[in-house]
Amino acid sequence: MKIYQIDPTRDPRWENFVRQHPSSSVFHSVPWLQALQSTYGYVPVVFTTSPPTGDLKNGVVFCRVNSWLTGRRLISLPFSDHCEPLCDTAEELTFIVQYLQTALQHQKWKYLELRPIDQKLSPSGDSCHLGHATGYLLHVLDLRPSIEDLFRRLDKDSVQRRIRRAERAGLVEKVGRSDNLLHDFYALFVATRSRHGLPPIPLAWFRNLIQHQRDGLQIRVAYKDAIPISSILTLQFKDVACYKYGCSDSRFNKFGGTPWLLWRAIAAAKADGATNFDLGRSEEQNAGLVAFKNHWVGQPKRLVYWTFPPNRSLGSESGWKLRVAKRFFSRMPNRLLTIAGRLIYRHIA
Repeated sequence: MKIYQIDPTRDPRWENFVRQHPSSSVFHSVPWLQALQSTYGYVPVVFTTSPPTGDLKNGVVFCRVNSWLTGRRLISLPFSDHCEPLCDTAEELTFIVQYLQTALQHQKWKYLELRPIDQKLSPSGDSCHLGHATGYLLHVLDLRPSIEDLFRRLDKDSVQRRIRRAERAGLVEKVGRSDNLLHDFYALFVATRSRHGLPPIPLAWFRNLIQHQRDGLQIRVAYKDAIPISSILTLQFKDVACYKYGCSDSRFNKFGGTPWLLWRAIAAAKADGATNFDLGRSEEQNAGLVAFKNHWVGQPKRLVYWTFPPNRSLGSESGWKLRVAKRFFSRMPNRLLTIAGRLIYRHIA
């Protein structure tokens, strides 16, 4: 076998391959890769054993991250909850990973990182020497039962009651991709990140997502007496809808805006033919977020990231450095926090 490199944003075979592969997700899609490239300057690349003249049979997509602050590395993929290597056999994946390990030193990459869902395909044995980098929980809701059954399975106190409370409160939902909705979403997003002591993702990222994802992206905003109180952003690719971002005004939490929006997004996705609703990754140490998602999906899947060299700790939101950074950012006004986000996120990946 031989390894070839392709540009997935230019080679039409990648889009066709991703559309047909059963393990692909929105994070493999060309619009997602284009948004990463447009916002952060990352260079997408696919490594495959398929020659340029034939159909793609496999492929592992990465972004080349080149930062003066954090170094050069291969990530599959930055700011993506997961990114399954699209290889049908462990042998194919092992061959590609071993090639990249050999190239690591010559290309002056600090490390490479994989974010698979299917741990059976994680080449973690002696042949690849990959290390366990970071662990998360992944909550995915099966949408195949009836809408009535889906609602009955939700936690009665933490979800069902809050959805009914939102309905009684007369919340108004607006859905779309307009500048007005993006403005209301981002204002809530900045406030939420500030509460957590973190700078917000740049506004340009969301503008680029909207531009490239088009109909695959929806912003939902809940209003109470014309005041935006909660918002979520979802993506849909093939038969899977994905809850990617959520934010709220904590003064209005009693109205249950976020559960209400999430339920409406789930119902809409099911009506559009989706069979799964991906609630995204959660850090195992984030007890509050894990508990919230457990009320929707009782049995999450373990999500493990892998890295080479194997002795790296890549937890981007853990450790003493993050705790110090949070204390620093928590004292910033929102305007400066937004500027900080524009400056640092391209270095984080």
